[in-house]
Amino acid sequence: MVHYSLSIETLEVFLLILARIASFVFIAPFFSQSGFPNRVQVGFSVVVSLILFYTLPFESVEYDTIFGYTAVLLKEVICGLLIGFSANICTYIVQFSGHMIDMDIGLSMATQLDPVTNQQVSLTGVLYEYIIILLLIVSDMHRFILRALCDAYEMIPIGGITLGFDHLMESMVEFMADYLILGFRIMLPIFACILILNVVLGILAKVAPQMNMFVVGMQLKIIVGYVIIFLTVSLLPTYADIIYQEMKHLMVTFMEGMY
Repeated sequence: MVHYSLSIETLEVFLLILARIASFVFIAPFFSQSGFPNRVQVGFSVVVSLILFYTLPFESVEYDTIFGYTAVLLKEVICGLLIGFSANICTYIVQFSGHMIDMDIGLSMATQLDPVTNQQVSLTGVLYEYIIILLLIVSDMHRFILRALCDAYEMIPIGGITLGFDHLMESMVEFMADYLILGFRIMLPIFACILILNVVLGILAKVAPQMNMFVVGMQLKIIVGYVIIFLTVSLLPTYADIIYQEMKHLMVTFMEGMY
């Protein structure tokens, strides 16, 4: 039999490592999906924490009372949540694009429940989101995200987090600008085609006013919209690469704002 003995000091350090890893897994993309069972998330967090505990050098945490240790624990939870959040919000770019696409082609009211976020989302947004997640797995981006979390212990040691609210706010403002730009870039082909279609329907409404352009336009927008989505689906790997670059940049900037 194998026996392990842990002192109070080592147990305290392990719990702090587990707090950061578990909070990251709770919110990070791919790891936080509903298809990733809760027991698997807990077991995965414990295994990664054990590996880090026996691999990386950690120093004992200094605190005075139990409230001091609780404060350090909350800092680790916040650190893991911020790192996971910085990676997770980048996936909402495709949901924004899908919502705008459905508004253009007339399917804004056709929504469904997303089991990942438990929210009503657009059909095209769900399609784009799952393709981006699939490409994330195929390109081993989930391993990069996890390795970035592990490397963060060199930049942000246990108990060494210092929240720079100004830096984090600047990072969020910069991301929101990129969020809108990238979102419109993804929907630009469909937006341009629907705009041309609206111009054509407007001309036809003047030339042949007896035609009901409202009924004809709704059907044409859906048909043209899905044809363009089918023709431009090959561009999603390029969009995914742009989103992943934005994910890497945002994770680095968030880490810089915590040390």
